[in-house]
Amino acid sequence: MERREALKLAALTAATAAASRRSLAQVNPTQTATAIDPSVARRAGEDVRWDKAPCRFCGTGCHVQVGVRNGRVVAVAGDQLAAVNKGLLCVKGYHVGLALYGSDRLTTPMLKRDGWHVPISWDEAIRVIADKIQANPSQFAIYGSGQWTIPEGYAANKLMKAGLSNNNIDPNARLCMASAVTGFTSTYGVDEPASCYDDLDAADVIILWGNNPAEMHPVLFSRFIDRRSRGERVELIDIGTRRTRTTQFATDYLEFEPHTDLAIANGIMHLLVREGTYDRDFVRQFCNVRKDTAQPSLNGEAATFDDLRRHLERYTPEHVQSLSGVPADKIRMLARLFGDRSKKITSLWCMGMNQHTQGTAINRLVHGVHLLSGHWGKVGDGPQSLTGQPSACGTAREVGTLAHLLPGGLLVANPEHRREAEELWNVPPGRINATPGAHTVEMWKRFCTPTGQPNSNISTIWVMVTNPGQSLPNLDRLFEPSRTMADKFLIVSDVYPTATTRRADLILPSAMWVEKNGMVGNSERRTQQWFKMVAPPGQARDDAWQLIAVARELFNRNVPGMRDKDGKWLFETRRPDGTEVPIWDFAHYYDVNVDERLFEEYRRFSRFKHKDLAPYREYVRARGLRWPVVRGDDGVWRETRYRFVEGEDRYVARGKRIQFYHSVTRDDRALLWIHDYAPPPESPDSEYPFWLCTGRVLEHWHSGSMTMRVPQLRRAMPQAYVEVHRDDATRLGIANGDLVIVESRRGAITLPAWIDGRGSPPAGSVFVPWFDERLLINFVTLDAHDPISKQPDYKKCAVRLRKAPPGAVAGRTPIQPSAPAPARGARP
Repeated sequence: MERREALKLAALTAATAAASRRSLAQVNPTQTATAIDPSVARRAGEDVRWDKAPCRFCGTGCHVQVGVRNGRVVAVAGDQLAAVNKGLLCVKGYHVGLALYGSDRLTTPMLKRDGWHVPISWDEAIRVIADKIQANPSQFAIYGSGQWTIPEGYAANKLMKAGLSNNNIDPNARLCMASAVTGFTSTYGVDEPASCYDDLDAADVIILWGNNPAEMHPVLFSRFIDRRSRGERVELIDIGTRRTRTTQFATDYLEFEPHTDLAIANGIMHLLVREGTYDRDFVRQFCNVRKDTAQPSLNGEAATFDDLRRHLERYTPEHVQSLSGVPADKIRMLARLFGDRSKKITSLWCMGMNQHTQGTAINRLVHGVHLLSGHWGKVGDGPQSLTGQPSACGTAREVGTLAHLLPGGLLVANPEHRREAEELWNVPPGRINATPGAHTVEMWKRFCTPTGQPNSNISTIWVMVTNPGQSLPNLDRLFEPSRTMADKFLIVSDVYPTATTRRADLILPSAMWVEKNGMVGNSERRTQQWFKMVAPPGQARDDAWQLIAVARELFNRNVPGMRDKDGKWLFETRRPDGTEVPIWDFAHYYDVNVDERLFEEYRRFSRFKHKDLAPYREYVRARGLRWPVVRGDDGVWRETRYRFVEGEDRYVARGKRIQFYHSVTRDDRALLWIHDYAPPPESPDSEYPFWLCTGRVLEHWHSGSMTMRVPQLRRAMPQAYVEVHRDDATRLGIANGDLVIVESRRGAITLPAWIDGRGSPPAGSVFVPWFDERLLINFVTLDAHDPISKQPDYKKCAVRLRKAPPGAVAGRTPIQPSAPAPARGARP
């Protein structure tokens, strides 16, 4: 790094640290008239301009104050006026400004010719994409992200579903929260949490179902752990498969055998019913019982409470202990807590429950524990899923960029929903394809299948704001084969070189974070907005513009789907005087606020499922608003903390108390689901005797393509590793730092061992983080997925471990021949 650049980075770090030294005042903001936190502005020089933005990283939705001088971000501070984080940021948030300034930013479009990426113009790049689409529109796909902004995702969705009659669009959010979606939808009839972060300030008991918020959601973790320093008693129960930094703060740690969380949930419900401590009135008034059909489905079939009672009989504490390894007395302890309605209990979960071949089932069961016990619908008392990306909720789920969805929670397979969407988009009847597109795993399977073979009908994928060459499971099946096929064309829009851009046929440089306008939606239904503050480097451009420019090129070629039923371009944008703005020309893209234009069109969809969004200008004034946002008789737009609860949710009828107004059974009741424990698709055996779990670390976010460019974060955690239990390490002759080969039936990787580090897996289990593109653990993972959500299981597969031979280097390793996989669920 040049000395001048190093000094700039040091100055930014110092400014950020100075701006962040503040007391965490107790504030309760909702809407403010200014984007500037006065406490920050008072300390800034006159030449620094401050504005608000949500953090670029996880789904918490922390607000930051961004300081700009001479067209460059020079400082970042936590926003004390933001209800989510109240001035606090995590280590990634304090360094988010540096993520813009890696020395290897992509700055010009590049096309692969003769094996080399060569610079081309934007005009040529747009023509290349249009050529691929026009040649075979049904074989074109878009693979997006929970990092898309709301307007970006909406533009992609409209281009595909309203324009090309093509539902082959799916986000990487399929890999992280699809099981949460199916859990919410099949329990309440509509997606996303009914509760909010306010629970963390009021709960007596926090139960963690296989997640590690001390590292993955540290700001939210601080909201309840810091209450202890104020003299409050907060019980923390960590239900996990390895000890983590979160475990250090736990009142109880319940270590369970991977995949057996279903048995634990059933065991809690067994005791609630057997001992009569469940909430009879709540169940009688607000719940129905449901069971799965022979072919698992979203809606299942009707059952009775007696069916549930009989199902639960076998899940005695002793039987649950035999399945899960959790002592029977601890199952009784959990049941006593849920049976005590004087306590307020909040359950939190993330990837441990979602990345699971029974992900829908365990999500349903945890909702069921809360519904059965009546711990639902009160402040501090309810289930709350967390997400990992800044707009997995706002874009993937709400905008409907999943292959089976339309905006606003509508379904492509529902004729009435298609009609409603066609009317709002003003496209001819029948324009929207009735067949759901390929979900993520299926999309990449088809892309990796040679043309002419069955299920090979995706030939071009446009990847935006994600890195599937690193993040997909079982990479040798779902990514690598396509890169040897001349007729499979990969387009990638990104900000840095990644494992995916290096294998791409066409690379497009994108603007990032405050280099463009944006809107996102966080884990508590909070929609957030920011304005462009600095220019992107070189020729990097907004992702929304890239989509719009391709749509215009197709329009110019008279591709029929690019016109609505009046013959107008799908993205036509006019000034108040009626003149058209050529937003497809980047020189004029910011002549108007395209984000506002797209958002105002999109928010018309939000009322179908009572996810009402306010006008764009309301978000300019606010640090985010939690939907449904409803305008009162006084003209004020007000957010909703708790859905389905009388006095909180304006759509609940007077006198109802609780009203699940989108219920699957159409009678305002939520569903208690019946699910048995089922074994995982792959378990350790004599040949592959270890469990492998993968995940994240505090310093890095997802594939590390941004955080590994931040010098402070890279120094703090420079590479991936494998956590090994000391007893296993001793038996295998492995010392700290030794290179170890982790091998499954799919692939192998060599990486250094870490014994007694931050995390501590039990004997017979190892953990590897996936942020390091040099050490791709996803060559080892399997692609088995939940039958309903289609979400893969990254949290458990069988591996073997051996010390690497002398002279070995870290990296991908050839696998040794192995025996065929044992029968499903077999154990040694």
